[in-house]
Amino acid sequence: MAYLIPRHIEPLRGQGRELVFWVLIVALVDMLPIPAWRDLQMDMSFPLLMAVAILYDPTIALLVAFVGSFDPREIRREIDIWRALFNRSQIALAVFLASLVFHALGTAHSSWPLLIPAAVLAAITDYAINSTTVTLGGSLLYELPFMAVARRLRIGNPAEFLLSYVGLGVLGALLARLYVEVNRNEWVIALFLMPALLARQMFFRSRALEEATIELKEREKVLQRLSNLMAEERHDERQQVANYLHDDLAQVLFQAGLQIDLARKQLSQGSTKDTEQQLAEIRRVNNRAYDLVRALVRDLHTSSLGRQGLTEALSAFTSDMSMGTDIHVAVEGTDLEMPPPIQLLLYQIAREAVTNAVKHAHPENIWVRVGATEDHVELTVRDDGEGFDPETPQPEGHYGLAIMRERAQVAGGSIQIESAPGSGTVATVRFPKAWLGSGEEPAPEEQSDDSPDDARPEPERRATPSA
Repeated sequence: MAYLIPRHIEPLRGQGRELVFWVLIVALVDMLPIPAWRDLQMDMSFPLLMAVAILYDPTIALLVAFVGSFDPREIRREIDIWRALFNRSQIALAVFLASLVFHALGTAHSSWPLLIPAAVLAAITDYAINSTTVTLGGSLLYELPFMAVARRLRIGNPAEFLLSYVGLGVLGALLARLYVEVNRNEWVIALFLMPALLARQMFFRSRALEEATIELKEREKVLQRLSNLMAEERHDERQQVANYLHDDLAQVLFQAGLQIDLARKQLSQGSTKDTEQQLAEIRRVNNRAYDLVRALVRDLHTSSLGRQGLTEALSAFTSDMSMGTDIHVAVEGTDLEMPPPIQLLLYQIAREAVTNAVKHAHPENIWVRVGATEDHVELTVRDDGEGFDPETPQPEGHYGLAIMRERAQVAGGSIQIESAPGSGTVATVRFPKAWLGSGEEPAPEEQSDDSPDDARPEPERRATPSA
């Protein structure tokens, strides 16, 4: 602009009012941007800028695009002056070159067979320049590959998006022609804004459908993964029960069988005193078997974590996970009175976070903490590993974060991931504090009435979680 405007000042004379109108109308439409990716946005002022590029000299189009390309984030100071200048400059450059291409082929008064193709080529030029500069700027700003940014600058199918872009360029040509035919009446622009707003809603609907499709596919993957994990966990639990029955209960019952045979032999020999001692021993073994069965039933009924509790279960898992590595894992916190399903969710989320850290972050230390704050039950998994950008989509086949988030949401919780390359990762899971609390009620007597009083165990009392 500094180079061109002083050398092309004549076209600006006598058109001040029109230029101010176009600047204001472009700025007004730019107040309704469409979020595209991160802080990159699309706006619906493109047909208006194309009309300016067709109606006026390229230098005037350059000036209108630079001044009128308004970004509400500038007022909110969400972007700095240099970003704002870059945004305005790349838009102005794209419009300037599009105007050059158009005026090399025709004018606003050209016949329709010439006007439309010239407008299409101008729109393609604008798209090419705008996409290239924004992609290059985004690649440098976010330190991502050029093509990774380019893929995020379109909405929906690429062919459909380009067709829509060209269609908006043709719409700009129609607007310019209509503006000329009605003696440059500004009311034409006001009427144009209505279909422009409809076009904006079309973009929003397209974006919403695409995001809903992506989210649905992600949920299907998460549910499939959760189903597989649940099957694995059921297999592990069945194996644990089998080992428990084999190693503990079967041994006790075998011992009871031997003592019964011994008591029968002593009774046949008339040794009643020895028989009474064996019967007392059989009663002790029977009580031991009874206690084992009750403990097994209680574990299966109350918790999938077993008898050790959440903190001990996490300690056992992290110890196994870090075995054979140089990673130090510290688990701290106290067992909280929570329903077993919530404890299981916390355990599964912690296990997924620790596994991800060990496999992908290569940390030296991992800290796991479970506790309660004033408002939440909180699980924190922190590591000093390589870190990553949480905003970057996970690679294909990696669903760890999605699974953790899905599990947290099942119980009305939330998960927050804080990380950056080279700065480690902190995963914080919060569940409503309403899950805390317990009640008590006596368990039913399970021993028959013919058992002697001195051999009857004390009644168990089990926790009942609050709803």
